[in-house]
Amino acid sequence: MAWRLVACAALVVVTATSSAVAVADGDGRGRPSAVGRFDLPQSGFAPADTVLRSGPPQSVGLDPAPIDAAAEALAGWTAASPPLFPGAVSLLAHHGVVVSRTATGKALRYADGDRTELPAADQVPVRPDTIFDVASVSKLFTSMAVMGLVDRGLVDVDERVAAHLPEFAANGKDAITVRQLLTHTSGFEPFIPLWRDWPDEASRIRAVLDRAPATPPGTAYTYSDLNLITLGVLVERLTGKGLDQVVTEWITRPLGMVDTGYNPSAARRDRIAATEFQATPPRGMVRGQVHDENAWSLGGVAGHAGVFSTAYDLAVLGQAILNGGTYRGRRVLAAESVRAMLTNYNQSFPGDEHGLGFELDQRWYMGGLSGPGTAGHTGFTGTSLVIDPASRSIAILLTNRVHPTRGGASVNVARERLASSLALAMAVPPRHGRTAWSAPPADATTATLTSPPLTARGPIRVRFAAFVDTDDADALVVETSDDGTTWEAVPLRVGGPGAPAGETRSLSGSGHRSWWTADTIVTSMRPVTVRWRSSTDSRYTGRGISIDGIFITEGDRLLLNGEKEPHLLRPVGWRVQTR
Repeated sequence: MAWRLVACAALVVVTATSSAVAVADGDGRGRPSAVGRFDLPQSGFAPADTVLRSGPPQSVGLDPAPIDAAAEALAGWTAASPPLFPGAVSLLAHHGVVVSRTATGKALRYADGDRTELPAADQVPVRPDTIFDVASVSKLFTSMAVMGLVDRGLVDVDERVAAHLPEFAANGKDAITVRQLLTHTSGFEPFIPLWRDWPDEASRIRAVLDRAPATPPGTAYTYSDLNLITLGVLVERLTGKGLDQVVTEWITRPLGMVDTGYNPSAARRDRIAATEFQATPPRGMVRGQVHDENAWSLGGVAGHAGVFSTAYDLAVLGQAILNGGTYRGRRVLAAESVRAMLTNYNQSFPGDEHGLGFELDQRWYMGGLSGPGTAGHTGFTGTSLVIDPASRSIAILLTNRVHPTRGGASVNVARERLASSLALAMAVPPRHGRTAWSAPPADATTATLTSPPLTARGPIRVRFAAFVDTDDADALVVETSDDGTTWEAVPLRVGGPGAPAGETRSLSGSGHRSWWTADTIVTSMRPVTVRWRSSTDSRYTGRGISIDGIFITEGDRLLLNGEKEPHLLRPVGWRVQTR
């Protein structure tokens, strides 16, 4: 069964009188509106009074086709045999408007770890309000609680953890700071089996606090549950309250996240998606208890896992982050603390960008929304939250991919597809005139746009505009050929926000979200053909590549005007775009 929510007429009217007008008219000062636009990145926070409301994609200038295609893909993955995941809920929001909510598949489908299906009457369909174990997305709640300590003057991120937890100084950890725990640069190993090797909660916590670093602190990035378990203990020590109570009082209750918390009550069990059938430890089919064995052995409340939530509640959290720490007039974090959570402190570890809690710029699940300021987190159970301040967008995917066993395929393809659908739904209008050329993002493809042979008596100049948002391994190159068979890349000089300095023979990268201007000089004693070639590798793409405003000249003589003579260009894999 698949659910698809459509905004009611009243809500459509409300959004049509606000966001839709903004899309058409801009901001009233002659500047285009950023709503629905991928090429107009925002800086700073969204207006503090932004509150989520429902509306169709068109109400905020979005193309519904990529969003619909992603919803169909999610439904297909649940219907496959075996499914990529039994069930899923997704939510997409842009500039405060929830433009898509989908629910597909089963919250409970199997009776055991051998994939024995329950009778149809006993299976439970996923609904839009199904509650999922969000696994490591829980780390964001712990991190926000730590930043709440900072806001209250109870700790500083550059303080030694041992200043507040003296026992943490054991085995070479005396100098480790709160910041290093938040950015996973403490030196802790990823995981130790607390549930198996220690007999009770107290000894398990001592085992974490006693643990020696696996690498010297500050010298490497290693994602570790132990960092957040320690931070959870820090929150409890400095507040005198349980981590669950702090998260409730400081975060979920003020934000109105009514379906979010630890150890959900038995009354909610029918709404909870099942996770794994566990034989070791002998827990049977886990439903309504935290899936993570270490968090379970710590009573269901731990810094690294334990939170249950819904897609809508997580969207509220995401909007509070976009708003700078406030929602519906309730501030849960100071704006400066939110800014710190979204700032990369791991410049020394490229590829592992991380703020004080949030992962940053991770294309493997953020897809086309990736950029230096894009924040999020994933969870082992098959969950992901992506928050893109540059487009003021949110993408949430909740699945029960570990039901009934954790041995299935990775769900990263679904995470990436959903986030990319929102990026593709945003417009990148032509830079010149009404049309441009676009190479749609697709894995393992090559697209070429080729000029006719051009005859000149001397050097020719090739100028064009390019919008490039790609994985670093995917590139746009300009090539020339004297015979139409052998091609050579030519050096380009490029200008614009985020453009490469000096000469370059390929254009790639993401995050700048701006049109560039490019030009090159080509010298040939024979007629020369120019082509633009876009190539992608087998995995990960961005928003894609567009080119526009092609002009090829010899001195004052115009050899090719791509705006007036697009029919002279031969496209293979490129298409004309109008938005």
